[in-house]
Amino acid sequence: MEKLIQVFQSRLKSTDTTFKRYLWHEINWGNRLIAITGARGVGKTTLLLQYIKDIFKTDIENILYVSLDNLYFSKTTLSDFADEFVKRGGKYLFLDEVHKYPNWSLEIKNIYDNYPELFIVFTGSSALDILKGKGDLSRRVVTYKMNGLSFREFLTFKYRLIFPVYSLKDIIENATEICNAINTTIKPIKYFEEYLKTGYYPYFIEGEDDYYQRIEQTINQIIETDLPTIENIDFTAIHNIRKLLVVIAEVVPFKPNILKLSKQIGINRDTFVKYLHWLARADLLLLLETDTHGTSKLNKPEKVFLNNPNLIYTLTQSVTNTGSLRETFFYNQLKVKHKVLYSNIGDFLVDNKFIFEIGGKNKTNRQIPGIDNAYIAADNIEYAYKNTLPIWLFGFLY
Repeated sequence: MEKLIQVFQSRLKSTDTTFKRYLWHEINWGNRLIAITGARGVGKTTLLLQYIKDIFKTDIENILYVSLDNLYFSKTTLSDFADEFVKRGGKYLFLDEVHKYPNWSLEIKNIYDNYPELFIVFTGSSALDILKGKGDLSRRVVTYKMNGLSFREFLTFKYRLIFPVYSLKDIIENATEICNAINTTIKPIKYFEEYLKTGYYPYFIEGEDDYYQRIEQTINQIIETDLPTIENIDFTAIHNIRKLLVVIAEVVPFKPNILKLSKQIGINRDTFVKYLHWLARADLLLLLETDTHGTSKLNKPEKVFLNNPNLIYTLTQSVTNTGSLRETFFYNQLKVKHKVLYSNIGDFLVDNKFIFEIGGKNKTNRQIPGIDNAYIAADNIEYAYKNTLPIWLFGFLY
């Protein structure tokens, strides 16, 4: 355990607390068992270390952060480790990468039940179904999902430009005032175009020259390591999932022809749909459904997107479909706090109330004539006009 403590203290010392992700302010840290899921590279580990450093300062005798992919856990069980930690006076245990540890949910459940004085925060892949594990955590754990950087966070993280979070209600009702406030500080369109290319994953700060290479590595780790660990799949399935993602990347957004695409990849319909949902849960795809109960692995989505615009730039040979970028950005930002569904009228139905049509600066109301609560999210405009809102404004929702 001494080596684990040394690793923890070293990582804590090098952790920068200047910029904190949106989720920091939304987590109720007083809960005894907290789960944080999210895609690789969105900042889960940094969030844990920032919390420890910022809240506990130097008083960390009763606190320990460990990553469960550490070789230490190949010969020591998590339960034995927790028992020793508590016996040494430990009160706060932060566990990273739990999906790398077999039977993680059962052991965490037992630790939670056996040591009522212990607070546990753990992180895992976004592909992880927290409530699906062998241990019944449903009545114990409070789960939070961390997404990639919003446009607003990107401006703060890279350029130290600080703006408030605006609710969807704020944006719809006060768009003119908000646009005026933002436009007096920056030229948003210039920054927005940069964000679409290289602004979603925080590790762009480590060097933009190899940013897309890093994203490719992230995708490979998800497909080759995370999914096999979580879903217990073999090499053939990994190969087919990779093939599916490549095929999808060239045609998104699209209404999937399940029969045609499943034959192209060499799998049956049910397996194809199941893979779609796995990739969506792993934050590589976005699936647009027609109703609120569309999460079944056997449900065919109405439309399929890559998860975020940066993935489009990474996985496609040439990005010429600006409509795809716009729709992907809008869906990606709205889904964090809102229910987004397929609409037969506009492009998206949000919260079963608002219709949004996505387009360029010359987009008209032709698709949404005379419909209440219908709006256009338009690209390449700085200010709102009537029911037309700048699309970049939806990057300030979190």
